[in-house]
Amino acid sequence: MRYAICFTPPMADPLSATAASWLGRNVYSGEPAELPSVAGLSTADIAYHTAVPRRFGFHAVMMSPFRLHSERTEAQLLKALMHFAGAQTPFEVDRLEVARIGRSWGLVPQVPSAAMHLLAANVVQEFDAFRAPLSEDEIERSDPDRLTAPQFSNLYRWGDPHVMDEYRFHMMLTGPLANDALRQVEAPLRELFDPCLARPISIGSLALFVEQETGAPMRVHSQHPLGKISTNSRLERAKRAVVDPSIGSGAMRPLPLIVAALMAQR
Repeated sequence: MRYAICFTPPMADPLSATAASWLGRNVYSGEPAELPSVAGLSTADIAYHTAVPRRFGFHAVMMSPFRLHSERTEAQLLKALMHFAGAQTPFEVDRLEVARIGRSWGLVPQVPSAAMHLLAANVVQEFDAFRAPLSEDEIERSDPDRLTAPQFSNLYRWGDPHVMDEYRFHMMLTGPLANDALRQVEAPLRELFDPCLARPISIGSLALFVEQETGAPMRVHSQHPLGKISTNSRLERAKRAVVDPSIGSGAMRPLPLIVAALMAQR
């Protein structure tokens, strides 16, 4: 079994539903999803172009798939992830956009997020002790001869070339495509995803993904909210109270004062 620590939107988020339809698989349940009907692409085209990301599911990786260290257990990993997530502060990433990632398409921030970069680096550092050392076969599959010097160093230190300064937040929507397919897929992707990308995306949890056996589809094992749950709940209740005076005690206070008062309790 392998694990990965990632971000994926909540199950009820419209972006999750759209991505599940596009990829043909729900990353939470692991069940197949009905492919969308989009102009310019047949369902066979979509199934073919999404074969690679379908197996991994809709996510932005922070700690790539790893085997558990022989001296660690899943229960310890879950406990550590719960405590780590609880100590983080939720934040937002500026609007995502459909963009080329090499010869593939995916979602990337319009503006790079320093907060996401820092969170990803902290995840790798915090959970490196849970990762079993890479085998020679795993190192070879990373094609070390094609890596830059920093990527090569990351591979041997952290088990992944694309961490720390080499990390880029992205959510894959296709596998590598030929030139004609790259052009064919662009417009349908934008038509399908742009309505879900009108606002910043909230980074409010970390997801533990699992791969039951080599080559098996990955799915969400558990979601871990960022920040103290009780404080997050009070903040959300306070925001709603500004709009609806029937929530809470009735007397409305300015939102900045409510938020400041709650944050002072953390």
